[in-house]
Amino acid sequence: MTGAEDSAIPRLICGVDEAGRGPLCGPVVAAAVILDPARPIAGLKDSKKLSAAARERLAVLIRERALAWAVAEASVAEIDRLNILHASMLAMKRAVEALTPAPAEAWVDGNCAPPLNVPVRTLVGGDALEPAISAASILAKTVRDEMMVELDRRYPQFGLARHKGYPTAAHLAAIRTYGIADFYRKSFAPVRALLAQGSLWEAHR
Repeated sequence: MTGAEDSAIPRLICGVDEAGRGPLCGPVVAAAVILDPARPIAGLKDSKKLSAAARERLAVLIRERALAWAVAEASVAEIDRLNILHASMLAMKRAVEALTPAPAEAWVDGNCAPPLNVPVRTLVGGDALEPAISAASILAKTVRDEMMVELDRRYPQFGLARHKGYPTAAHLAAIRTYGIADFYRKSFAPVRALLAQGSLWEAHR
């Protein structure tokens, strides 16, 4: 193969982002996406700046049109053991390593790079700047939100479908009333404080 032929092969770059660093419960979810230049997706932007309906619509298009996409997570136990930053990096690593074909480079939202076997470029605000990172942001957000909706069906007293696990006043009031279920991050300060008071609620009791 000649050098000219090599240069004609597109360099596969994946965008990587996570969702769920701030909530008090549930896994942190990461996604990695390699977009197809031949099948562009209009409207990609930071998932936080999109309505829930727009995120769901775009998530379907991303799955249909991307060259490759993958979603992975780090569990509550891993978050508590590693801390949320390192658990987020682990989820990102799992997402990138699940891509087929494998990327030649990863562009990651933020200023921290997960340990990958390919070159990594970090971009602060990348979910608003690079379409592939925007796509990863949308997939991660929609998957994690659905996890919270499913938990809400089983444990409606916490209001997870509304606040998605973030420490709102209503959420904090609910966990003070009902205690801490086993899907809560026990290393997070509000949860840790309640546990110190002996407010452990057995989720399957």
